[in-house]
Amino acid sequence: MSRPKFHLTRLGLASGIALLAAFVPVAAFADDTTATSAAGVAADTVWVIVAACFVMFMQAGFAMLEVGFSRMKNVGTVVAKVITNLSVSSIAYWGVGFGLAFGAGGAFALIGGSGFFPTFSPGSTMDLPAIAASTVPAAGKWFFEFVFCAVSLAIVWGTMLERTKFIVYILFGVPFAAFIYPLISHQLFGGGYLMATLGSQDFAGSTVVHLTGATAGLAGLLLLGARIGKYEKGRANAIPGHNMPLAQLGVLILWFGWFGFNPGSTLNATNLHFADVVVVTNLAAAGGAVAALVTVYLITKTMDVGMIGNGAIAALVAITAPSGYVEPWAGVVIGLVAGVIVVVGVLALDRVLDDPVGALPAHGLAGIWGTLSCGLFTTPALAKFNGVGQGGLFYTGSFHQLGAQAIAVGASFVTVFVLSYGLFWIIKKTVGLRVSAREEMEGLDISEHGMWGYPESFMPVPGGVYRQPDTPTVNPHPTPEHAPAMQKEVSPV
Repeated sequence: MSRPKFHLTRLGLASGIALLAAFVPVAAFADDTTATSAAGVAADTVWVIVAACFVMFMQAGFAMLEVGFSRMKNVGTVVAKVITNLSVSSIAYWGVGFGLAFGAGGAFALIGGSGFFPTFSPGSTMDLPAIAASTVPAAGKWFFEFVFCAVSLAIVWGTMLERTKFIVYILFGVPFAAFIYPLISHQLFGGGYLMATLGSQDFAGSTVVHLTGATAGLAGLLLLGARIGKYEKGRANAIPGHNMPLAQLGVLILWFGWFGFNPGSTLNATNLHFADVVVVTNLAAAGGAVAALVTVYLITKTMDVGMIGNGAIAALVAITAPSGYVEPWAGVVIGLVAGVIVVVGVLALDRVLDDPVGALPAHGLAGIWGTLSCGLFTTPALAKFNGVGQGGLFYTGSFHQLGAQAIAVGASFVTVFVLSYGLFWIIKKTVGLRVSAREEMEGLDISEHGMWGYPESFMPVPGGVYRQPDTPTVNPHPTPEHAPAMQKEVSPV
């Protein structure tokens, strides 16, 4: 009986000594600021890289959204476009764009002037005045800012689906990532005049990312024109996408990615503000989806699936600028208004502009609303916390911040539109923007890439059910009157 007692006593003593020893390093290093700082830097860096990966995954969301809203004959080119744009913009932004957006020197109030073709090493730093407060290494900052650029470029093409030459994506994508996007990014993210002097607020990019992409898309659309058959006899015809489940999968992926987009823009994990931004972002998206559902039902007496998804996207776009500046209730209000804007905007714009995915209302109009909403709902405490601008009209009674937001919207729109329109015009006059009428009718998958995304829908495939010999597989419908070149060229297979 005494042996177990002795054993338990000895075990308890040993455990106590071990526990005491375990706490000694904690006590010894509690005041070691180097260790504490290193842990903080590591936490911030991991968070920013993870958030950037969320944002990069949004490319999959854009791919699925655009595939779903496209016709079956054009789905393969969407995926090829997304991957190619991501690739060319990576190189262009690394070489030139990041330095113009964030680098010190040069005419800094207008554009950055250093950090071109950067080389990174473990823990390396760069002179990046606007984001110097973040302890994340330069490589982490570069990657996070790049994926924002890639999202903005992805937005451009939503307005131009199903009739654009593939080469246009590259010819426009490189200068967009190297100069056009960085020019706006510098003004509202990188310490340029609008941000540093005027105090214009754009926490994560309602204007920098979304309005910039939509404005460039508008410029391209005006030069490109509508798809064949969209407008006939003075009215707009519906050209439905082939797969709404895929489109809404894209919406959910984008919603998920936004939890990197907005919260990651803190560039900091240790101050814990990113958690607040998560909540505001999600509430706004929910409000947008609900508002779009109600609005489209009141107008059309149907609960349009695409509109509900666009409501969530528009709300996410709108909350992007104020997400780090507003309280949760304001996030809901901003999302609700965005949901109404996108439905009314899509229905109105569709009468005159052929925008297959509703990018102009969802990213353009909602981006404008979101940026302006900072001037209404920014809380003074969060303006002070972020170090940009001041409280909005609702709190201060002053129109100052609303005016700063309006100037940011106007200046960004005019700049991007002029540069993009000029670039698209040059492309149109040289290599051309649009495929031929025959290529558009056959589908860009086969005309641009040599194979359909859904081959069994268009051709006999070994191992599958073959079509009857007299069943046409390409362009089975009469040739449009405005495409005479196709009349003798297309025959049943």
